[in-house]
Amino acid sequence: MAKQAGLNSALSPADLEDLYREMVFLRHFEEKTNQAFRMGKAGGYLHVYIGSESLAMGWLHRIRKGYDYVITAYRDHAHALVLGCDPVEVMAEIMGKAGGLSRGKGGSMHLYSKDKQFYGGWGIVGGQYGPGGRT
Repeated sequence: MAKQAGLNSALSPADLEDLYREMVFLRHFEEKTNQAFRMGKAGGYLHVYIGSESLAMGWLHRIRKGYDYVITAYRDHAHALVLGCDPVEVMAEIMGKAGGLSRGKGGSMHLYSKDKQFYGGWGIVGGQYGPGGRT
């Protein structure tokens, strides 16, 4: 993962290359989740982040780790990964497996990691604004 830059610092060419590589990883991860969903290996709904990888990279690399909390909408796979959640655990959660972030109970739209201060995706559009405004 690219190093976290200060809020007012410029990114070096090496930092930009790291961010690009991470965006490519996010795209491949989402393509694999979509493939698994189409094969019937993941239940419920699946909302992939394909085409929006740069959004997650841009703002999540500027948050203050250990200080800021993240609550997002239902397209939350990329957010969990950028924040440092284990891709194997994220995929297991999407597939409803006990090794997932929430022991397979949350699924694709409800990823969660207290350690990463990621309070997941909300299945209700706009539902994260109330709780997010109180933190």
